[in-house]
Amino acid sequence: MSDGENQGPGLEVEEYIEQRHFFEGLQSGLDDNRPMQEILKSVRDEILVTTKLPLAIDFMASELKHSGLFHPAMKRLGHYFTGFQTFIIESSEDERGKFDFLAGLEILKLEVKLRAEHATPQSLFLFQFETVCRHRLKYDPAFVAMAQDPMYNEDWQRFLEINRRRIGLIDIADMIYLRSQHYITQQTRRGAKLPGPDFPPLFGEREGRIALANRNRDPMLLFSALQRQLGYPKVPLKRKVDEASFLIPQMMRRMERMEARIKLLEDEGRGGIDLTKFYEKEGNPPRFDD
Repeated sequence: MSDGENQGPGLEVEEYIEQRHFFEGLQSGLDDNRPMQEILKSVRDEILVTTKLPLAIDFMASELKHSGLFHPAMKRLGHYFTGFQTFIIESSEDERGKFDFLAGLEILKLEVKLRAEHATPQSLFLFQFETVCRHRLKYDPAFVAMAQDPMYNEDWQRFLEINRRRIGLIDIADMIYLRSQHYITQQTRRGAKLPGPDFPPLFGEREGRIALANRNRDPMLLFSALQRQLGYPKVPLKRKVDEASFLIPQMMRRMERMEARIKLLEDEGRGGIDLTKFYEKEGNPPRFDD
């Protein structure tokens, strides 16, 4: 692949490579218990200036000062970060959940590696779906976020929309088998009715056979079989967290959020909050125009 060549729908490959370096840098900085603003500045200086990521980092750093959170800026940068990336970070920043920020970064690091190495809709879906299952994230917003990805065409978007309402009602293996070429083969052999043109196969013959063999079993066995047999990417396991080492970065993130809120209260006490800076932030996310 030549330099700067676009890898199908989405961003150019060099953007995904630099995104991976960005997520790795955040991980490393948090492991060293450094303040987030310091980490962002350090990593930004390392990112290729020929990519659009430095502008995105600047915007995220600005949002972090105001709210102490990353995901609001990522939502505003929907033309750069995918809906699923934003969903993962938003889930990790939910103080009511048990999904931690470092785990989210590890997932995003592997997902952008997959994209840089020529992901297919099948490999991307299975990675994202296993992530949601394994880490017990919310299915409905996850499927909504996934459907926004330019990797998925209209057939995939329809598949995601239908199944986000059926999770828990349909066996996950059936969900894959019924949209596979193997199901078409079986129905043809039996002389049975075939799906209409609105329901084309999205998975291949081998995926369908593996799914059929894993009906009514733990979905993790299905994902594991697909990875062994067909080389689909593995999702990082839930880490056993060392409470002592985990507590410090968590407390630092919460302190940054508290500082942002205290600053708003101080501004209000001095005669009112200057809302113009929020209007500017809201109205001018970087568009990365050439």
